Amino acid sequence: MPETMTGELVEYLAKVLVDHPEAVSVTEEVHGDRVTVHLTVHEDDYGKVIGKGGRIATSLRTLAKVAAVREDVRVNVEIGH
Repeated sequence: MPETMTGELVEYLAKVLVDHPEAVSVTEEVHGDRVTVHLTVHEDDYGKVIGKGGRIATSLRTLAKVAAVREDVRVNVEIGH
């Protein structure tokens, strides 16, 4: 379960995008004012969270950065295993 609202946002958005929402997993590493959000999804759903040309992944990262400003942290979203 994500610790920050940023992680919760990434988890919520990913679950809306994929066909297998039960397989969505979000973990976070917190190092001071930096948070790394690790997103993993079902093997068949990676294309849905990355999108054509990486557009959806870029949008997820942008929204996470906006949410992180409210928490006064810097965020990096990693998609994959």
